[in-house]
Amino acid sequence: MIRLNINPINPQVRYIEAASEVLHEGGLVIYATDTVYGLGCDLFNKKAIERIYQLKGSRKQKRLSFICPDLKDIAKYAFVSNPSYKIMRHLLPGPYTFILEASRLVPKILLEKKKTIGIRVPDNVICQKLLAEFSNPIISTSASLPDQHYLNDPDEIADIFAHSVDLFLDSGFGGIVPSTIFDLSSEEPVIVREGKNFSKILI
Repeated sequence: MIRLNINPINPQVRYIEAASEVLHEGGLVIYATDTVYGLGCDLFNKKAIERIYQLKGSRKQKRLSFICPDLKDIAKYAFVSNPSYKIMRHLLPGPYTFILEASRLVPKILLEKKKTIGIRVPDNVICQKLLAEFSNPIISTSASLPDQHYLNDPDEIADIFAHSVDLFLDSGFGGIVPSTIFDLSSEEPVIVREGKNFSKILI
C-alpha cells in the first residue's frame, strides 16, 4: 500500500492525482471524510466493488454508499422529490447519508434486489478535490473491518490495510462518529442512524 501524508486543509495536487489514477485503475483508496475515514473505489468498477465486499466481509444485501460532489450530481443517480430536495439542500454538504430510490445509472451490484442507494456529499476538502479530479462518484464505506470499531489512528489503519488497499491518503487522526442516515425513499423521512451532527437537524 502507498501511504501519502496529505494536507487536510490544502491537499497536494499530486497526491489527489495519484489517488485518482489508482481509482481509474480499479484500485482501492482510503481517504478522510467529514466523519470517519472512508474506503472507496470507482462506482462503476465491479471488480473493485467485489474487493470491498470481500474485505469488509459484507454480504451484498448490505448497502454500500457512495459520495458525489454536489446535490445536482445526486439527481443523476437517484430520484429526488421536492420535499427531499429541500431537506438535502438544508443539510448538504455535511455528515449525512441519504437513502434514495436509485436511478438506472447505479450499478446493479450495489442494489441486489433493493431499489435504494445511500448517497453522501461530504463537507471535506480532500473528498471534494478527489471527486473533482476523478469525475465519477466514489464508493464510501468506513475503513474498518467486520465487527471492529471505527478506526481513526492513521498508523493502525495503515497496519490493518497494508496488504489489501492500494493507496492511503493519510491526513492525520480521523473521526470516530459516522454519518447520520436519513431514509428519504418514502413519503415521510425516517432517521435510520443517529450519527454526527444529528442534534443540529431541523426538518
